[in-house]
Amino acid sequence: MYTVNVQNSCSCFVKSGIFQSQEFETSEEAKKKAQAIMEKMRTTFCQKHDFSMIEQFGDYTIYIKPSR
Repeated sequence: MYTVNVQNSCSCFVKSGIFQSQEFETSEEAKKKAQAIMEKMRTTFCQKHDFSMIEQFGDYTIYIKPSR
């Protein structure tokens, strides 16, 4: 199984209804979902945060951090 995890959730994330952790059968499915989550956060969230993503062994972790 491959996972997509979101770390340091903000209030926009909590309101969005996106699950903090999701599992997928393939790395490609996980990658597509992680990219979709990043796109949604960049376009619909309050713009007070920056987002980054790290891939490790087919698992994806998305980090939410305050903008500078």
